[in-house]
Amino acid sequence: MEQKKVGFTTSIPVEVLFAAGRIPVDLNNIFIEDPEAGLRVEEAETKGFPRNTCGWIKGIYAAARVRHLSEIVAVTQGDCSNTHALMEVFEEEGIRIFPFAFPYDRDHDLLSLQIEKMVGHFGAVWADVRKVKEGLDRVREKIRLIDRETWEGNRVTGQENHIYQVCSSDFRGDPLAYEKDIDRFLLGIHERRPFHDGPRIGFIGVPPITRGIYDFIEEAGARVVYNEIQRQFAMPYETGDLVEQYLRYTYPYSVYGRIEDITAQIRLREIQGVIHYVQAFCFRQIEDILFRKKLNVPVLTLEGDKPGPLDQRTSIRIEAFLEMLQASRSCTPVFGG
Repeated sequence: MEQKKVGFTTSIPVEVLFAAGRIPVDLNNIFIEDPEAGLRVEEAETKGFPRNTCGWIKGIYAAARVRHLSEIVAVTQGDCSNTHALMEVFEEEGIRIFPFAFPYDRDHDLLSLQIEKMVGHFGAVWADVRKVKEGLDRVREKIRLIDRETWEGNRVTGQENHIYQVCSSDFRGDPLAYEKDIDRFLLGIHERRPFHDGPRIGFIGVPPITRGIYDFIEEAGARVVYNEIQRQFAMPYETGDLVEQYLRYTYPYSVYGRIEDITAQIRLREIQGVIHYVQAFCFRQIEDILFRKKLNVPVLTLEGDKPGPLDQRTSIRIEAFLEMLQASRSCTPVFGG
């Protein structure tokens, strides 16, 4: 019997879906990896989605239609508020919706209840959920090695770091195959020479809809050594408890938890500047105010809208930012007599 695929709108406890014999599908990854992602956005607009709606929402809608999914887990709290309307559109088109909510105040009991409901809805067994978690944690540990080789070993590019962490949201539907891919990658990077260590950049905010940002930054002589949200998708905190794992996951909760995590990583990875990617028409753009106030390194804010290559204006802004950081690195104090 073929396993049913279940889509989802942002990271959820995928342990439950795997334990229930389902194949989780992160609709964000399906959308952005589509070679015609821009066309998918246009298709959603043709269906009536407003032009001034987040490109990711339109992409998620189109991705679900392309994959002909019969059920989707929609995160109704802790992610985009547009998901509520998207959920209603899906229901109108005959797609079954299971709503999942991350409690804003990180309440343990409320999150535990949400996961319990998910276990019951999909017919999973807790013993199987725990067993699946053990297997996924083994893969996540290897992803942490890739992350460490990015900022400490200097043998992994920012783009590679991004890909391996962001795909841990659903493990591409096959954790064993994904683990083998990671094993091959880890084996290969030990043969690399460490990259030249230019200005060390942290990339915060949602994963970019724009192509080529990482390559451009590193071709300009800098190093992307931290991907904030992608690292969170990979569940970087070791814990044997499933509820605790998703309580420590920073993305769906208050921005102050994210700021605390980012600040710690800036110190650990010796980051000199931060690029904050924001998505057009997203409420998270407002959080840029707090990042600029709280982070103790220079911040460059970039806005993306629809899928496509890096544009010239953004390229010039990145170049100027990196030149400023490079000049700061080169400066030495001069003391007068």
